[in-house]
Formats: sequence, structure tokens, C-alpha cells
Amino acid sequence: MNILIFGPPGSGKSTHSRRIVDRYGLSYISSGDIIRAEIARGTALGNELGRFLARGDLIPDTVVNTLVISRLRRARQNFIIDGYPRTAEQVLTLENYLYDHGIVLDLAMEIFISKEESIERIAGRRICPRCGAVYHVKYSPPKVPGKCDVCGAELIQREDDRRDVVERRYDLYISNMAPIIKFYKRHGLYVRIDGHGSIEEVWERIRPLLDYIRARETSPRRPPEPL
Repeated sequence: MNILIFGPPGSGKSTHSRRIVDRYGLSYISSGDIIRAEIARGTALGNELGRFLARGDLIPDTVVNTLVISRLRRARQNFIIDGYPRTAEQVLTLENYLYDHGIVLDLAMEIFISKEESIERIAGRRICPRCGAVYHVKYSPPKVPGKCDVCGAELIQREDDRRDVVERRYDLYISNMAPIIKFYKRHGLYVRIDGHGSIEEVWERIRPLLDYIRARETSPRRPPEPL
């Protein structure tokens, strides 16, 4: 089972990707994780990537393509790609790679939320710079406002979690994904999942679809009818 999963900022696609990985045993390829790991290494490339994210800009296609395809070469089959492709050039690179290696996609799934929902979910997020604990001012606030429950450090808001950056990221997502969604619709792969509601509510919209795909994969094929 080979899946693309995408959605606006804060849609929960990464959370659900990990559930999918656990349930169906897929390899997880996250463009965001790959990019953040490069930033954490403090390389020249990582520093430049960090500047793109802080502004809410898209990272150049050539960089993203190289990072994601290099990871995909190690997975080959039974994978879920989170947050890629995001531009027409990335689609072209991915589709050419899949075609050249005889890999077939089963699903391009979008978890969709509104702009206001996206802003509320992300702009309210707070991070502990010392231990990495994550909070939300509305959904999971710390016991003492502004202080980490685990280590007591002052919580921060990441640069790319600011409201103005989230708005820009959302608008970029909508404009860039429109032709990509149209492409996967035309190939009969696109499904939109309503991402509003609790994690469990959204999961119960996703799970039956993937159970169906997995059952279709594993069911024995009927022999052709005799002539």
C-alpha cells in the first residue's frame, strides 16, 4: 500500500500518518521531518532551510526533491509520504521516479481543515526549548501559564507558528495544491477527508478507507473465466 497524505498546516496529517504506519506497517517518509532534521544538524543547507520556514515560504523544489527521493529510494514499497509533493515540479519528479521504478500509488489523501481552524491549532502551540514538550494554549495548556510542566522552562512560540506565518503557509498550500489535487483526481486517486473534530473522529473517517485498500491488496485474485 503506497499512500500520499497532505493537508493544510495543522490538519493532523502527521499524527494520522503515524497511526497509519503503526496499523499497516508502512515506511514513513515525512518531508517536514527530513527538513527539520537537516536544520537540527546546523549545516549550511539546514540554516538556509530554517530561514525559508521562518518566513513561511516554500523551500525550493530542487532541494525538497533531492531530500525526499533519496529517502524514497530506501523504501520502494509500502510507504506513506507526508507533505510531498507540494508543487507541480515536485509532482513531475515524483511521478517520473515512480514510473521508472514500477511503483504504483494507491491513494492521494487530503485531510482538509478551514483557514481559521488551521490558525487556531498552530498559532496556539507552545514549545519547551529545553525538553521539547509541546503544549497548546487552548487544547493542552501547561499547569502554570508559560511554564513547562516537565522542566519548568519558559515556553516559546516557534517562528513558523506565528499567526501571520500560518496564514501565509495556508494560502500557499491552497494555491499550490489546487493543480496537484486536480491531477490526482483525474487519476482516480484523490480522496478528501474532513479534518475537523477530534483525532479519534478524523481517524474513524480514515481507517475504513485504508482497511478497504489493504483488503483489496491481500484478497486472492480470481482466475480468468474460461473462454
